[in-house]
Amino acid sequence: MPRVLVVDDEPQLVRALTINLRARKYRVDSAHDGATALQLAAAGHPDVVILDLGLPDIDGIDVIKGLRGWTRVPIIVLSARHTSDEKVDALDAGADDYVTKPFGMDELLARLRAAVRRATPADEEDVVVETETLSVDLAAKRVRRDGSDIRLTPTEWHVLEVLVRNSGRLVTQRQLLRDVWGPTYETETNYLRVYMAQLRRKLEQDPAHPRHLITEAGMGYRFER
Repeated sequence: MPRVLVVDDEPQLVRALTINLRARKYRVDSAHDGATALQLAAAGHPDVVILDLGLPDIDGIDVIKGLRGWTRVPIIVLSARHTSDEKVDALDAGADDYVTKPFGMDELLARLRAAVRRATPADEEDVVVETETLSVDLAAKRVRRDGSDIRLTPTEWHVLEVLVRNSGRLVTQRQLLRDVWGPTYETETNYLRVYMAQLRRKLEQDPAHPRHLITEAGMGYRFER
């Protein structure tokens, strides 16, 4: 029974989420402010955190940063803030997913299930990621397409590795630039366009219509199996 920490200052929403989650065999803790959320997370070690950004005491971005100081627990932001900049800020701070209010319960539950799957130890040990046409061996640093080895440059491999290790999740442009090239390159988005184009030519069957290396316009990229 995965444990979910719900953090929101709307009591009716918290009750609705708690009822729905418990009906689906999740254990649920709840907090109405950021300080309580951080205390409950430290004490209970939840498997997933569902977090509103508009909290009465601490901004949700700071709660994300506080959690990321010691845990990699999946964080799903549930917020009325809907601009791209606000979404990017939350994802850059360490959130794994972002759902905008108002939301559909079925969609949120699907994202929750995906977060739980990604957080399981089996996934952490899964060093070979496979699609219908690709095989990416993270331990061996080896890529095969349709059964043939594909040669990547060190930088191409590093970009691919970051995306594959976050399979299914949006990786922001800033995060990818920081992880691959370092913090002084966070605005050099032209680097990403060049290397993503190279990777698509090597790995996608139709580079103009990629199936695996997906662009989220103005935000970043994700690897889809």
